[in-house]
Amino acid sequence: MKIECYISLGCGSEEALRENVKKAVELEGSAAEIIFRRITDEEASALGLNGSPSVFINGKDIEPQELTGFS
Repeated sequence: MKIECYISLGCGSEEALRENVKKAVELEGSAAEIIFRRITDEEASALGLNGSPSVFINGKDIEPQELTGFS
């Protein structure tokens, strides 16, 4: 499994996100490649991200929305 987490430069949720992702992977008993990336609003818009944090599992947004960029 591949988990990609995109976080805006001003977002304060990275520590909690890291803990929650680690816990979820452990509870599932799965192996996962976990990537955390701090990115700018411009990068978020270019990637079509919907907020901060944005989390993708195997390439799928776990909370898809219609907006782009960080909100």
